[in-house]
Amino acid sequence: MHQIEVPVLIVGGGGAGLTASMLLSQLGIESLLVSALPTTSVLPKAHVLNQRTMEIFSDVGVANAIYARGTPAQNMRYSAWYAGLAGPSGEYGRELGRVESWGAGGADVNWLRASPCRQANLPQIRLEPILKARAEELAPSRVRFHHELIAVVQDDDGVTAKIADKDRGTEYAVRCRYLLACDGGRTVGRMLGVELEGQRALMNAVSVHMTADLSRWARDPEVLIRWLWLPHLGLQAVLVPMGPDRWGPDSEEWVFHLNYAADDPRGLDDVRVEADMRHALGLPELPIRIHMITRWRLEGVLAARFRSGRVFLVGDAAHRHPPTGGLGLNSAVHDAHNLCWKVAAVLRGQASENLLATYEAERRPVTARNVQRSLENAFNHNCIREALGIDALADTESNWQRVRRLWSGREEDASYRRGVARAIASQSMEFREHDVEYGYRHVSSAVVADGSPEPPRADSVRVYQPSTRPGHPLPHAWLDDADGKRVSLLDLVRPGRFLLIAGENGAPWCAAANEIAGSSGIPLDAVRVGHLEGDYLDPRCEWLAQREFSAEGAVLVRPDRCIAWRSTDGTPNPVATLAAAIDRILK
Repeated sequence: MHQIEVPVLIVGGGGAGLTASMLLSQLGIESLLVSALPTTSVLPKAHVLNQRTMEIFSDVGVANAIYARGTPAQNMRYSAWYAGLAGPSGEYGRELGRVESWGAGGADVNWLRASPCRQANLPQIRLEPILKARAEELAPSRVRFHHELIAVVQDDDGVTAKIADKDRGTEYAVRCRYLLACDGGRTVGRMLGVELEGQRALMNAVSVHMTADLSRWARDPEVLIRWLWLPHLGLQAVLVPMGPDRWGPDSEEWVFHLNYAADDPRGLDDVRVEADMRHALGLPELPIRIHMITRWRLEGVLAARFRSGRVFLVGDAAHRHPPTGGLGLNSAVHDAHNLCWKVAAVLRGQASENLLATYEAERRPVTARNVQRSLENAFNHNCIREALGIDALADTESNWQRVRRLWSGREEDASYRRGVARAIASQSMEFREHDVEYGYRHVSSAVVADGSPEPPRADSVRVYQPSTRPGHPLPHAWLDDADGKRVSLLDLVRPGRFLLIAGENGAPWCAAANEIAGSSGIPLDAVRVGHLEGDYLDPRCEWLAQREFSAEGAVLVRPDRCIAWRSTDGTPNPVATLAAAIDRILK
């Protein structure tokens, strides 16, 4: 059998696999990606892309294309709740409440301070072709769809995989040092006996991807997700615009979500699903073209381990989330970002195999939190139902009598109005989960703790508080280079390279970094940043306000922008101190 040798084999061509392919190519590591599917996703599925994901996509050269294709900022400022969509009276479609979502399209200063990139929204059906095209550009002929992994064997030196070319009807072998399982858990994890643990089959859901003109009823252009509480059914449905060329009320395509009980056979019948959707929307005669109806189960599960020998589980192969909060695809991209620089460092001989153990140590706790948060986001919608008093067992008029209390103006309904407003506001746990997206901390041998206490948190979900404590992500700040050009501090971290950031009086640290880089070959850059002095100037004192070390101190940043080490002040022997930290991280 013909055999290909490649350092890294990537199995799976979704968000995780394509991101890994791009990152490895950028790092100069040859890889081969195979996907059993003939094309990228045919389902809209995940669509929210958080700021950190967009930073990674900016690194690999696809962010601008995603922003150009995705939802304009002004069309994704809010999520809102409505009393249905359309119906026989003007009360149908009336807004019940709204919350700002994911930085309010760039209007929230907290999001502006956190990143040079704004949140984006692009359904997976349109995102993945952008990622695939870039992956193919970076690795010609090394991205192969309709090529299925059918067997995998490990030994002390590598992995041998058997691949079936489903177009040609042939088979070939791939010999690699490492295999990244980015296949959603469909194949590799099962072959290796890795179990997914957690809450399964919590709810049966049906999603309808359709083309329809809903502009007459979905009137608020600033609202991205419409949560429809349906008094005539006593149920909730969700309506999300999918573009592709127009957004807001004028979106050509939409996805409609409706839940069914586990023992309800209607969810298995496409004809009944369409009828239920039309009844829920109150649009029985509207021309609708259905592209696809899909069925899925709400679950929150986590792999027992993220590594098996030379195989690493990435993305949905390692964790699956409810869609509430949009953490699934984002976590997958972050997994790949955490792992790929480590694989590259080991393959180049810059780090020992021990570095690879830090992938599970760092990512599993973070994704466990993300899975739990996704579940909590989903369950919290029941608080809104309870506050509204909508009941699936009640008749239509009884449900409407309760909902009308929101706009009755009567004093006796004031507590009801406050209760509903509070319940809706509490869903900021889903739409303002900034500390979940950014406030993670890595704890592993690739982070040198400095003994400082964990900084106090105003809110462990909603409020991201930047820190340079080791294990935290590098905070963003706008700087000026020597030519006066405005650049983000994050962009000073180059692919596959460590960055030492010293204070304005930290020249000894920079000299030490340059000496270590020259003698060891470790990819290490060094800069001084200060308000008045430095290689880069901090004109707004943004970095000064966040750096948490003196003008003589420094931090060491890993290639994935995680703070790996910190010295809050100078030291008599910076070369020895810094060399010891790097040795601990990489060895």
